Amino acid sequence: MTSIFAKHFIVAMQRISKSRGLATVSPAIGQSRSHKVVVVGGGSAGLAISHQLLRHGKFSQDDIAIIDPAAWHHYQPGWTLVGGGLKTKENLRKPLKSLIDPKFRFYNTGVEGFSPDDSLITLSNGDQVIYEQLVVAPGISVDTGSVKGLPEALANPDSLVSSIYNYDSCDKVFGTIQKLRKGKAIFTQPAGVIKCAGAPQKIMWLALDHWKHGGVYDVKNPARSAINITFATGLPTMFGVPKYSTKLDDLRKERFVEGLFQHDLIAIDGNSATFSCPDGKQITKNFELLHVVPKNRPHDFIKSSALANEAGFVAVMEDTLRHQKYRNIWSAGDASSLPTSKTVAAITAQAPVLVRNLLSAMDGKEPQMTYDGYTSCPLTTEYGKVMLAEFKYGGVPKETFGALFGIDQAVPRREFYYLKRDFFPWVYRKYMVKGTWGGPKGWIN
Repeated sequence: MTSIFAKHFIVAMQRISKSRGLATVSPAIGQSRSHKVVVVGGGSAGLAISHQLLRHGKFSQDDIAIIDPAAWHHYQPGWTLVGGGLKTKENLRKPLKSLIDPKFRFYNTGVEGFSPDDSLITLSNGDQVIYEQLVVAPGISVDTGSVKGLPEALANPDSLVSSIYNYDSCDKVFGTIQKLRKGKAIFTQPAGVIKCAGAPQKIMWLALDHWKHGGVYDVKNPARSAINITFATGLPTMFGVPKYSTKLDDLRKERFVEGLFQHDLIAIDGNSATFSCPDGKQITKNFELLHVVPKNRPHDFIKSSALANEAGFVAVMEDTLRHQKYRNIWSAGDASSLPTSKTVAAITAQAPVLVRNLLSAMDGKEPQMTYDGYTSCPLTTEYGKVMLAEFKYGGVPKETFGALFGIDQAVPRREFYYLKRDFFPWVYRKYMVKGTWGGPKGWIN
């Protein structure tokens, strides 16, 4: 009787879920499920790809499944705006289930492991999911434990240590900026791959502008400034693309920001920050305010799988986004090995390529569409101005407005600021997660 009741309960819950316009959620335990396409990840890449696939009209109810344990979907590019006091973090998230089309099967759980030779995934609850085609797009994780003492400093409401790279702490950032009236402010960027490589300095430029207008930072005479600013980066330059890096370094010098290059933050102890340097030495700097970007790492269930390369990212071809070994596996977004900046803008270019090539593979054809590495980073250089960096593989600029209007996007502009603050969050929420936004190509069918 218990078994019969459970079956009726599951059917009833599924009907209720559908009636509310939500995805079908699988509550089954210890059972196998089979789908034409399984998408691991309900973030920017996973939602864009799954909805673009669905809109091609080749899939019926539950043909496509999405796997993600999250309760919320976040617009993470907006956390810089939260740190600058321009947005509230609560307005930049939505329940993940509300963004998933009812025609999908939604497994609201994690992944335990992959069996690519058998086209099978084992979920955290023990279920097994079988696929014909697999898209792996779970993003990457922010490892606050990569800096000794950072978790404790972030949790301490009295410390002026914060980070825009974490939902729980991004709204702490602006408070620390407002509180600081005198002393040393250090903004860090780690060595290695991170989400949006420009974000660590975006918040620094906003803080500098806030202090300038508050009369405690003099961009023309640092000797008269109550606050001193340092940008400590684990990288050798301000930015990975030479054109924009040169301009950003010019801004740094013009605004008297100290640059500590190849300085990787490893520990915090009270008001002291310790950095490792290339020669093996360590140096310690005192601070009154510290903004930290922790290291970003591949998820363990990806890194330990047969899908990963040596660095822990899903090993795919740079042009077609197909796995280097398994022909029915694809990846895009932050979890992929694609050698370009990990941004939402990159996903707008990657998703149509992956979708078109996956559909070709299902029809027994070889992938034809190619990805050129396009990505974008709207770099906020002050309140009211943004440098719109757009580039492709090899750090070669690929500027949308430069091509259309002949303008230099390395020059910060007010028009780009409104794109960053207003247009991009709006178009993301209304169109990208639904698979109808193609970045520089505009709206797509």
